[in-house]
Amino acid sequence: MSRSYSIFLLLIILLLPLASESQTIAGPEVKVVNNDLFVTFSVGIENKSIEAMRNGVDKDLTFYIDLFKIRKIWPDEFVLGKSYVRTIRVDPIKKEFIATSSDGSVIVEKRFKSFDSMLAWAVSFRDLKLTNVRELEPGQYFVRVTVESKVRKLPPVIGYLFIFISENEFKAVRDSAPVSIEGVR
Repeated sequence: MSRSYSIFLLLIILLLPLASESQTIAGPEVKVVNNDLFVTFSVGIENKSIEAMRNGVDKDLTFYIDLFKIRKIWPDEFVLGKSYVRTIRVDPIKKEFIATSSDGSVIVEKRFKSFDSMLAWAVSFRDLKLTNVRELEPGQYFVRVTVESKVRKLPPVIGYLFIFISENEFKAVRDSAPVSIEGVR
C-alpha cells in the first residue's frame, strides 16, 4: 500500500463522525381529528450528546415531517412536508437554558428553568397539525419523520471538497403506520 493512500485512509477515518445508533424516534403517531391530520413524536438522544449540550455546546436539530401517499406499483408519492430547526443553547455558568424553534417563517424562543425541561420540549412534537384531510385524495398515507444534527466542527467548504465525508453528526428516520383517508369533501 502506498504512503499517500495510507494517509488518505487515515484522514477519512479521523474526519468521519462515528455512526451512532442511539438516536431513536418514538412514534410517529398519526391521528385525524375534525378532518385535521396530526402527528406526535419524540427523539431520544444519546448521553454523549446530552452531556456536551449540558456543558455549553450548542446543538441544532433539524426535523423533517413528510406526508407520503402509498402507491401499489409506483414509488410512494410525496404529498407535503414541514421542517423545523430547534436550537439548544446552554450557558452552564449563568444557568441559562434557551431553546428556539423555527419553521422558516416563525421563530419561537423559550427560556427554561432546567436543562431537562428544555431538552424534553426541544426533542418532542405533540399534535403537530400537518394538513386538513379534505385537501387529500382518498387512499393510504404515512408520515416519515427525519431528524438530523449537523457536525459543527467542519467548515462548510469541506462538504464541497470531500463529498464522501458526512456533514451529519447523526440522522434518524422513522415511518408511521399507514393511515387510511376516506373521501371527505
